[in-house]
Amino acid sequence: MAAKAQATITQFGAAVSLPEPKTIEQMGVRKSLLEDLALKTIYVTATPSLVELAASMRLSYRLVDELFARLRSEQLAEVTGMHGNGRLIALTSRGRSRALELLALNQYVGAAPVALEDYIQGVRRQSVRDLNVHSEDIRRAFSSLVLQEDTLNKLGTALNSGSAIFLYGPAGSGKTAIATTLPRVLAGDHVWIPYSVQADGQFITVYDPHTHVKLEDPVPDDHDARWVLCQRPAVVVGGELTIEMLELQLNPTSKFYTAPVQMKANNGVLIIDDFGRQRVRPEELLNRWVVPLDRRVDFLTLAGGRKIQIPFELFVVFATNVNPSTLGDAAFLRRIQTKIRVGEVARGRFHEIFARVCDEWGMNYEAGIVDELIDIIRSTYREPLRACHPRDIVNQIRWAAHYENRQPILDRKALHTAVEAYFVSEADEEELKAE
Repeated sequence: MAAKAQATITQFGAAVSLPEPKTIEQMGVRKSLLEDLALKTIYVTATPSLVELAASMRLSYRLVDELFARLRSEQLAEVTGMHGNGRLIALTSRGRSRALELLALNQYVGAAPVALEDYIQGVRRQSVRDLNVHSEDIRRAFSSLVLQEDTLNKLGTALNSGSAIFLYGPAGSGKTAIATTLPRVLAGDHVWIPYSVQADGQFITVYDPHTHVKLEDPVPDDHDARWVLCQRPAVVVGGELTIEMLELQLNPTSKFYTAPVQMKANNGVLIIDDFGRQRVRPEELLNRWVVPLDRRVDFLTLAGGRKIQIPFELFVVFATNVNPSTLGDAAFLRRIQTKIRVGEVARGRFHEIFARVCDEWGMNYEAGIVDELIDIIRSTYREPLRACHPRDIVNQIRWAAHYENRQPILDRKALHTAVEAYFVSEADEEELKAE
């Protein structure tokens, strides 16, 4: 049984305390598995010192020295010299043969894994449900967006609930911008993420440098180096999401597992953008989420059919331009406690968004020109005002100015040129239908 982690949580800034194991037994991982890992790591790194091996395996020198003593007694490894005060080590011919056999089974080398039981405890103790989000946190994170007060309040309430959020509304209304901004609320909070987890003798890599933001903050000298200090994770998936991405990924070459997206997002936010547009049917995805959303646990299957249970401690944000009632039944929708409609923007908000975009690109802002744009959108093209319109129109103006080798200016001529390039009129639609 794995030793229980000694963990304490404080909110926004300080992370759980995870002291390093003092003995092999405290790691909760079979000693033979660690010896095999040391053997493979020595083989891959050629002739390391014991200090380098300890750094690679993220273990204390004392524990690695204990593992090496066992390998040496079995005539699998030997000391080849000294580097300063450190011993240089290498594999014997017997050790190299054994390492090749082990690499044929799986090619995982490096950081020693965390026991599944310790991973579960670590995730539970860093749960997003233990955070207290207040209005100032929401306003700080969303200062770059122009949102209604009631929308901000709903987002803050949803984050405090620790449950899922459904953002829905027409295309271009700002759902994706809101969803991808939500993690900023938690950006000041730190969590520990393991390099890998061991379950039933199998390695599951969790820390992903392309997904997780590693922090360089100082850590206690006695911290467990098998865990990486990171910002609370934010994982975004869109139309590419498949059922397979929600399961353990076994690499046929390396023969170890990569954690699914929800496991990488534990203690953070998982954003499912453009929900309902995936290559798999929405009903299939929703059925996959019912138990995790309700019970806060998920079940993953290893090769051979054995299932393991992991925590499901994350915010799930669904963003869609499809009516939620058409995507799932009442039982599923009940599990998503907060549903926020993001629709047409009011005239005042439209002006403020436009002014911010102009300021961002160093362009002049003319309220009268923007009023004219609003009338054109509503009267000529019969479309609602959307949050995407200001940036899209300004981009059209910028691109045209770049083509003409001049500075972009917001005037009537530039506006009408941009509008004609961006919108499709009813007359154009009728003409296309006739063709």
